[in-house]
Amino acid sequence: MFWWHWLSVAGSLAVTGPIGVAIAVWLLAGKSWRLTWTWALLFGGGMALVVLTKLAFMGWAIGIESVEFAGFSGHAMRAAAVYPVAAFLLTRSLPPLAQILGSTAGVLLSVLIAMSRIHTEAHSPSEAWTGCILGLLVAAAFIWYANAERQMALSRVLVALCLPVLLVAPRVQPIPAEMWIAKVATYLSGRDHPYTRAMWRAPKPQVR
Repeated sequence: MFWWHWLSVAGSLAVTGPIGVAIAVWLLAGKSWRLTWTWALLFGGGMALVVLTKLAFMGWAIGIESVEFAGFSGHAMRAAAVYPVAAFLLTRSLPPLAQILGSTAGVLLSVLIAMSRIHTEAHSPSEAWTGCILGLLVAAAFIWYANAERQMALSRVLVALCLPVLLVAPRVQPIPAEMWIAKVATYLSGRDHPYTRAMWRAPKPQVR
């Protein structure tokens, strides 16, 4: 169980958020202005989609009951976006095989983090896997665009920025992002309490 918990923490906003910022700082250090904006728009857009789907469910019960989809998993989306991209940038100056292995390792870590959200019962499979797919699309779009870029900073800068975050990951206190989203959802919808997936599992009234 600790293994799944650690993986889940590795996808938390307190970990993946700073890594996402570190990637932007690394790109700025290399004066890659277009790539910085591309990363900010893609990563920010992915996070916005996560928040919008959660707001829609918590405030107005907009989801897919048959597969218990109440919004993209933020952990899975952020992990699938940042880890493959960080691995790609770190191995940018290495031989092609090392680049492929690095990016593959980032993808595998992302998949394991998505699985951890299911094993810890934080998300349904539909939420975890769609979040993972969304994040991988963000990563793939950035990597595709970045492949044409030649001017980049040294990879050791990114290592220096990311390693401290990963080392303290097991001790990171979670950021209550879910609670913040719930407060916004109830405020906008006028409800006293946010909708939860538990309402789908509650016994349905018998029709006579």
